Amino acid sequence: MNVAYYIVGVLAALWIGFSGYSLAAQKQFVVEPLEQYGVPRAWWNWLALAKSAGALGLIVGFFIPAIGIAAAVCLIAYFLLASATAIRARSYQTAIFPVLYLVPAAATLALQIAR
Repeated sequence: MNVAYYIVGVLAALWIGFSGYSLAAQKQFVVEPLEQYGVPRAWWNWLALAKSAGALGLIVGFFIPAIGIAAAVCLIAYFLLASATAIRARSYQTAIFPVLYLVPAAATLALQIAR
């Protein structure tokens, strides 16, 4: 179980960290949906920071479990709210994308608790 936790945790951190980087770098595939949802541009750096901090927290969780649990819970909340934002904007085609980040965060949390 420990090996699975470390593999899933690293992959989740890389995946979510890439998402944070993509937002900080204002890559078009990330910016377009945010503009469509009506997310203010002033929030983008804070959202990128939240994703990146959560990804880092998953890695720190290998050494300090409470940090990893907190990071995973916060990432799950973040991506649930991101899905809700897409649904609220009636962008049903893109509402699934935040779930693609939520699932690895939830899997990391589940494996960490099961350790």
